Amino acid sequence: MAKRILILFGALIFAAAIAFFSLAPGYVENALNPLRMPEDGWPVSDNAQQLHQRLVIGDLHADPLLWDRDLLKRSTRGHTDIPRLLEGNVAVQVLTTVTKSPRGQNYEENEAGAADNITPLFIGQLRPVRSWFSLRERALVQASALNDMAERAPDRLRVIRSREDLAELLTARENGQRILGAVLGSEGGHPLEGDLANLDVFFDAGFRLIGLTHFFDNELGGSLHGKGGEGSGLSPFGRQVVTRMIEKGMIIDLAHASPRMVEDVLEIEGARPILSHTGIHSHCRTPRNLDDALMLRIARRGGIVGIGYWSDVVCGTTPADIAAAIEAAVALLGENHVALGSDYDGSVDAPFDAAHLAALTQALLDRGMSEAQIAKIMGGNMMRHLAETLPTDGKSVLAP
Repeated sequence: MAKRILILFGALIFAAAIAFFSLAPGYVENALNPLRMPEDGWPVSDNAQQLHQRLVIGDLHADPLLWDRDLLKRSTRGHTDIPRLLEGNVAVQVLTTVTKSPRGQNYEENEAGAADNITPLFIGQLRPVRSWFSLRERALVQASALNDMAERAPDRLRVIRSREDLAELLTARENGQRILGAVLGSEGGHPLEGDLANLDVFFDAGFRLIGLTHFFDNELGGSLHGKGGEGSGLSPFGRQVVTRMIEKGMIIDLAHASPRMVEDVLEIEGARPILSHTGIHSHCRTPRNLDDALMLRIARRGGIVGIGYWSDVVCGTTPADIAAAIEAAVALLGENHVALGSDYDGSVDAPFDAAHLAALTQALLDRGMSEAQIAKIMGGNMMRHLAETLPTDGKSVLAP
């Protein structure tokens, strides 16, 4: 009898473990990435839909690689996947790897040594053991997942590593192929683990964009939300990383950088940074949005600024609220320096998922923007910046 009880108890534990690892990550994802869209979607006119289908659309920031879904399959979780991106007519999507998030994360101040939220998520998702306690391996595991998906479905997904890759992707789409180009990025430079040699490892793995900091200060310097405050700028190691990124044709992202770090990067010759996902501070006064004057300096250096979709940065929960933030960005920075930076699946809310992106085209038309302006904001500016910034290797890495 005792043996049977032990067997039954073991079976119950096993069943509970299976249920936990199967259901808990999805529950967490749904809780952290709410979709605030009406059941029937937002109204989109035929005119807006037709315009939307003619656009070349790009998005500077999304985090679905964190959630260990097969992005080639349409999901009921989160905001995005490859089928929904293609349905929304997105041509190029930056997909970033998230590797660390401090417990109690907030926009004001976070301690780098705080307990990490991503470690239990990776363990709970049963990601490879090597990624459980190494930030470098955690980023590389997500990069490997993206590269694997591109290998399994080359007719629907390509990883963009060079200007040649981008040109080929856009030509394929012009010829009617429904295919997405993915640019691989890192949410913060901490996965480099303080070793410049890891930048080459990341480059070889396909990374072409790195945000220097996330929600905490790291080896590269100060975060907008870190303990060092505005006085914590770019560290000597951070200067080495930025200089090497410029040499390699990698995109410098200042989305979570401290004001001092932004200033330090802008002083480096050849730096042409972007700010991938944000709002405009004078339009939505929140500590998440960088000061307008620094945003303007980024634009004047040839950078672009991606406007996010979530309520904390646009001070609203509708497509019209996002369009209003975009209009404020155009007024501040000029129409040649504004792009999209959804932050889809980045533990944020969104008023529509990737499949219903035409709602934003409708909202921009409703604001009185011209088709030419909308074309720049929805992707034209991003494509130009990528074409001018990505490395040129003389041949496409995707060529047969």
